[in-house]
Amino acid sequence: MSDTVLLCYCTCPDASSAQVLADALVGEGLAACVNHLPEIRSTYRWEGKVVTDSEVLLLIKTTESRFAALKERVLALHPYELPELIAVPVARGHAAYLDWVRASVN
Repeated sequence: MSDTVLLCYCTCPDASSAQVLADALVGEGLAACVNHLPEIRSTYRWEGKVVTDSEVLLLIKTTESRFAALKERVLALHPYELPELIAVPVARGHAAYLDWVRASVN
């Protein structure tokens, strides 16, 4: 069975911290590709208050077998005390693209 491709979501406070993460993850072979979606608005509860902030959303493509190392790197580099990192398995996709993701992170 082939390694499951994951789509990971990670928010960052600004473009520069998002770029640092993206460069490290792709450069170190932990992610095949990282898309940056700038200027999203996030509303969440933090320390008992409802907060709304502008953030950058990263869409990170990796595999199940590389997720633990990716998570460790995100936690080491991320400026937030509690970074968002959510991984969703890709159930369907363009087979050649999914094979490229697998090859890029191995």
